[in-house]
Amino acid sequence: MRLFGVGHTAPTAVAGATIASPASGADAARAEHPSAPIPVQGAPLGQSVRARLGDAGFDVFPLMLGGAEFGWNVDLETSHQILDRYTEAGGNAIHTADSYAGGRSEHIIGEWLTSRGNRDEIVLATRVGRHPDNPGLGPVNLVRAVEASLTRLRTDAIDILYFDAGPSGEVVLDDVLATAEWLVDAGKVRALGAFGFSAERLVEARILSSAGYPRITVLDVAYNVLRRADFEGDLRLVAGAQNVAVTPSHALQHGFLSGHHRNKSRAGLSVRGAQLVSSLNRRGSRTLRALDAVAHGHGVPDAAIAVAWLLAQKQVVAPIVNAFATEHVDELVQGVGVQLSRSQLAELSRAAD
Repeated sequence: MRLFGVGHTAPTAVAGATIASPASGADAARAEHPSAPIPVQGAPLGQSVRARLGDAGFDVFPLMLGGAEFGWNVDLETSHQILDRYTEAGGNAIHTADSYAGGRSEHIIGEWLTSRGNRDEIVLATRVGRHPDNPGLGPVNLVRAVEASLTRLRTDAIDILYFDAGPSGEVVLDDVLATAEWLVDAGKVRALGAFGFSAERLVEARILSSAGYPRITVLDVAYNVLRRADFEGDLRLVAGAQNVAVTPSHALQHGFLSGHHRNKSRAGLSVRGAQLVSSLNRRGSRTLRALDAVAHGHGVPDAAIAVAWLLAQKQVVAPIVNAFATEHVDELVQGVGVQLSRSQLAELSRAAD
């Protein structure tokens, strides 16, 4: 396993070393065993691992922490612990949406940014278009949505504003981009992203940008080893031709690819349980077995292999991942350090077919 592989560079380090905080007192005595994790002094290795986010103008850790669970399944205190663990590992890119928990996710992230005083160190992204108070991407609602997000996030500017095309995928792009131009000129937004856009919509957006409108430089699309049809094909070709950076959401297929959920009776009756059950079939089982085998060979969790598979795909810069606990962050960030062979990539894709 090459440390921080798949197209990224990192400082020289001992292969297989685990990032850990220096111990002290009684903890230090227990950590002296030769097999104990090697303590890392100073900044974590992950802080020097950065990938260029296409033409958006940002260098990000190749794993964006999503806030979909904040304020819904994860309370404020745990959310802040998850955010802390992510940045301690070197992460610097956070993604949320104004519709997550009715805006509560943005509020939690805003409180964390303020309390930690690290806004300038974070690439902050949010998605608008589905908040019940400001639905859609019409000019008035779009401006109101951005202003509301800025207030909840306690910041003056959003680094990446994702436009949510909604279930129909229909948007009046010239109106959206004209409004976005005002938001960018006013310093409220720095770069534009899209969610739910078809290949045709991206082409239309690029044509409009040639007339002076701001460009869409980042794309969020549901994509993972089990769910490939949404991206592979025309959308990937267009994104590549336009140098649009892809930050795929649903990187773990609602948590299924973490390997922690293998029994329908344990999935529960919640919304998340119903999403998990949809993957608990023969195809899903084959995929988990393939993940298990590859993960065992690299000595990492299944979730890390799912992340590594995504990072090996063309145009993918930083998958968006959600976490329920700090230990989930520990599992996920290991995927940045895994370089899968061609045969392993093919094996995983074949199992998921």
